[in-house]
Amino acid sequence: MTDDQGAPRHPAVAEAAAVFAAALADRLGASPHTIRAYRTELDRFQSWLATAGAPPDLAALHPRWWRGFLAERAGGRPVPRPATLARTAAALKAFARFLVETGRVAANPCDLLRAPRRDRRLPTWLESEEIDRLLAAPAGDGEQPVRDRAMLELLYSTGVRVGELVGADDADLDPYGRVLRVRGKGRRERLAPVGRPALAAVEAYRRLRDGLHGRGAGGGALFLSRRDGRKGGGRRLDQRDVRRILGRALIDAGIARRVTPHTLRHTFATHLLRAGADIRAVQELLGHASLDSTAIYTHLDVEELRRVVERSHPRAPG
Repeated sequence: MTDDQGAPRHPAVAEAAAVFAAALADRLGASPHTIRAYRTELDRFQSWLATAGAPPDLAALHPRWWRGFLAERAGGRPVPRPATLARTAAALKAFARFLVETGRVAANPCDLLRAPRRDRRLPTWLESEEIDRLLAAPAGDGEQPVRDRAMLELLYSTGVRVGELVGADDADLDPYGRVLRVRGKGRRERLAPVGRPALAAVEAYRRLRDGLHGRGAGGGALFLSRRDGRKGGGRRLDQRDVRRILGRALIDAGIARRVTPHTLRHTFATHLLRAGADIRAVQELLGHASLDSTAIYTHLDVEELRRVVERSHPRAPG
């Protein structure tokens, strides 16, 4: 059996994977990015099973088939990065749990599945002077610069993920309580405090936006595409739009290094911790389910460490 592109398919896995993908969206609240990534990995898995002559029954897919696929992925050329293999293992484990929960198999075939540990690279962030330049980069009072300033201010003020930003609706911002309701991973909701400069920037944009597009445009989205004679504008922005907006602002600010919307999230967390914020408070603000995810932000650069030693060590170089 083959799919629409002619790739071999394992019918039982294909059927279960389709139901699993629907459950990811409807019941588990996974992000579109996670759903696409898992579907891609499971498409590879079922194609490999069909090519390798695996038994057609799900219950007969013993752990060696699951381990064999991961080993095949690990031995590919070019050699996959640890993060790629970790994603493959995560997809297999989540799918296997689903098979057990829905009674398709009796025992979890991935109980002993292990993937290489992911490298935990230290996050990069912007210094205060760089952030000031970036936030001031969109100049002017037209729709585009007013919107871009509001978006950048809100990203830095709240530390939200780019997907959370573009998913925000107008009704999610409470200007009186100065909070943004954020729908994060796994449909977990949290309230993100919004600083006064960011709130002022967003309120200025909302007044301009409503005058150009009318209230409720774009399905009530907070940020819309600009009014354009060719396209009309007024649609909800997506993550690619935000990356383009940030790229334009970086050029205008004269910042040449690689900066992504997630860098602003790193910057938010780093600046809070540098100022003495409690790590558990930062965990809540970032929407991390585990403190382990937040701990990576407790880094200090070499100059800061040197200053600590010079200030505190009795035999520090003077």
